[in-house]
Amino acid sequence: MLPFTHQQFNLVFSLYNATIWPLQPIVHLAGVAMVFLLLRPSRRRDATSLLLLAAMWIWTGLVYQIGFFSTINPVALAFGAAFVIEGMLLCHAAWQGSLAFGTSSGLRRTMGWSLLIYSLLVYPLLGLAMDAHYFELPAFGLTPCPVTITTVGVLLLASRPVPHRLYIVPIAWAMLAGSAAGLLRMPQDWALLLTPAALALVAGQEHFMNRRARDRHAIVSPEVSLNALAPNKNS
Repeated sequence: MLPFTHQQFNLVFSLYNATIWPLQPIVHLAGVAMVFLLLRPSRRRDATSLLLLAAMWIWTGLVYQIGFFSTINPVALAFGAAFVIEGMLLCHAAWQGSLAFGTSSGLRRTMGWSLLIYSLLVYPLLGLAMDAHYFELPAFGLTPCPVTITTVGVLLLASRPVPHRLYIVPIAWAMLAGSAAGLLRMPQDWALLLTPAALALVAGQEHFMNRRARDRHAIVSPEVSLNALAPNKNS
């Protein structure tokens, strides 16, 4: 059981969205800009994308989780701290230039763009299709679930190995909030449960491909084998 009712949950969203208006469309446009940055990557654009993500996590942690959600769920204080930590980790990744975008391919690229487009476009449209009031909808980049889906999508588009620590908070929130989607009557949040599955699928495929590559390199060609067995004429 949740420590709050569905009505209380919607009321928090309504108060939050009314308070921060008109930040919602501004951040949504920033999300569109981030898509263009990811389509034309460079070191500076990669850092900008990560800083945008970091700002979303820190804002959501401090303002939504601690400032609003904690009024009906005290555990949100811990959620807020975790969100701020994730934001700081993304800031560190941007500062260090440890992530780059633009060369991911195959399943990783497909999953990444699918999650990003879902959070930016499909997620809000699903909410409107259910006749929810605009101020009752989780806003892109300003509420936990869209921020989580967006982040996993962006990290999947990274062409360099992503530090595992960047996945800890997003996956923990995806499992927690995704499992509560039915109780909160938020069917668009069911996609959260797909993010751990997407990561596991991508990791499994890459492990299989890397293992095949190692096996191919380990096979000694017949010519090399014969040369190794032939007597040394100089001996």
